Amino acid sequence: MTLAQWKAGGSYYRYQQHHIFVREEGAGERLLLIHGFPTASWDWHLLWPKIVEKYHIIAPDLLGFGFSDKPRNYPYSILDQANMIEALLQHKNIERVKIISHDYGDTVAQELLARFNTRQSKGEKGLEINHLCLLNGGLFPEVHRPLLVQKVLMSPVGFIVGRLFNRAKLGKNFKNIFGPNTQPTEGELDDFWTLIKGNGGRYVFHLLIRYMAERVQYRKRWVGALQATKIPLRFINGLADPISGAHMAQRYQELIPNPDVVELKDIGHFPLIEAPQAVLQQFLAFVEHE
Repeated sequence: MTLAQWKAGGSYYRYQQHHIFVREEGAGERLLLIHGFPTASWDWHLLWPKIVEKYHIIAPDLLGFGFSDKPRNYPYSILDQANMIEALLQHKNIERVKIISHDYGDTVAQELLARFNTRQSKGEKGLEINHLCLLNGGLFPEVHRPLLVQKVLMSPVGFIVGRLFNRAKLGKNFKNIFGPNTQPTEGELDDFWTLIKGNGGRYVFHLLIRYMAERVQYRKRWVGALQATKIPLRFINGLADPISGAHMAQRYQELIPNPDVVELKDIGHFPLIEAPQAVLQQFLAFVEHE
């Protein structure tokens, strides 16, 4: 499937006057896929053909990402992305989901889980989460190791850096976070860049990156959601990831009760791109084991 075919197979949902791109396909139990920074739902395309045989999949491009709108003066936040997803699912009359998330999407999933835990404790109705499978991401901000470009984007000159970011710089940064034997192809990097720069993406880069500060601000809530939940959790981790690899897996095992961690040796930050078959196998084993 090409990126153009991926886009052609999607539709748009309107959220607060903004258009959200959504890929939806399949039948059966609902499975929500939440992508990471700075890419889009396209990240899941290598998993898609097999997983759609078993599940009804909903995969949005979060606001500010991919083919969704990227308003320049918008207060992007993890809380708002969670609001958007809840509104999208409510619009589609979806009350219960399993979730796979990656990177930025992990943080959105943690917020959705925190809300679900609260509703569950109070006996309130709302979106129900059955399983949550997390891929490489900054679950614990104290051990998250952002790239230099991410740190600079967070600085007062971040808006300038975002405008100067280009395909060559993307390639250099992505090659540093993929595994040594699973490097992205030039075609994949072209697709990533198309998703990032489209709709004026370089003008919102420095706004989207605020999620790193939010992780610190809401650490107690979001780490607490993982610690307190009663639903099954699994963390699939590419150990070669310099941002959230082996050190993040170790922290997960230290802080999460009865930790279920799958370690992928020599895989970097994008296991869903680098090792899609392993991710698929481990996810299906996780959700189908009762």
